[in-house]
Amino acid sequence: MLRVQNVSFSYLENTPILDNISFEIPQGTHVSIIGESGCGKSTLLKLIYGLHDLDAGEIFWKEEQVLGPAYNLVPGHERMKYLAQDFGLMPFSTVSENIGTYLSNFYPEEKKARIQELLAMVEMTAFANVKPKLLSGGQQQRVALAKALAREPEVLLLDEPFSHIDNFRKNKLRRNLFNYLKKENITCIVATHDKTDALSFADTTIVLQRGKCIAKSNSKELYQNPPNKYVASLFGEVNELPANLFPNIETSQETILVYPHQLKVSKNSDFKVIVQQSYFKGHNYLVVAKYDEFEVFFESLELLENGVEIGLKIFK
Repeated sequence: MLRVQNVSFSYLENTPILDNISFEIPQGTHVSIIGESGCGKSTLLKLIYGLHDLDAGEIFWKEEQVLGPAYNLVPGHERMKYLAQDFGLMPFSTVSENIGTYLSNFYPEEKKARIQELLAMVEMTAFANVKPKLLSGGQQQRVALAKALAREPEVLLLDEPFSHIDNFRKNKLRRNLFNYLKKENITCIVATHDKTDALSFADTTIVLQRGKCIAKSNSKELYQNPPNKYVASLFGEVNELPANLFPNIETSQETILVYPHQLKVSKNSDFKVIVQQSYFKGHNYLVVAKYDEFEVFFESLELLENGVEIGLKIFK
């Protein structure tokens, strides 16, 4: 169990980055931390790892308190691994040497096998003897992931771990990584802007806004029932519309949150919008329309002409 209790932190006096953050994470759970840029995601990972001293509160991994640099000569919890956005690779050592940095030389065969296993997982076997300075940013990020896993941690902290990796490799790498972590019962916390990290691979999602934890829930539940527009918008475009436009929806709220895919074109609807622009997304179009002062997003299988009036119905 990871316990974060009433944690507050600031880099500058009277300028809090995180304010009274509390949550618990059972071992083996995958957690996504989402929120707008500057909300404290990366800082929270650093505090959990022990890279900074807390202004207030406590952090525990199991029954051991995580302490910062004021208490440790070498900051960072020994049972955790933290992968920062700058990767932390040794540029003049080979990829294999980087991955094997923390593996014992007393067992050379086991070390070699472990390096090969991790190279295969991040699809970097062909680059085993290449120096990281000659690799692309995405390739370096994959090496850094393998290095973080070399001596299997109990907790893996990842800060935007796929940000430099192209979609061609990202999707498979993400599946490989999170399946491996689940199999090994490794707790994983990912700070991310990518909704796929949260929706497809996180058991729990934590939402930060201006340094405060405003939501923590099962990822699917949070997506389907967001508490406000800020939370919903972290998963993509969202509409906040007057509830009286949709008499088929029972709600006590004056407005409702509607994702674009929940609005369907309907000739029999009294809710009429004027098409402004359509954006091809491959399997459909994202359409931007106007209703009075509201900008409305919905999806259409067909390209709609600008200026056309379209009826919409909601399907939730």
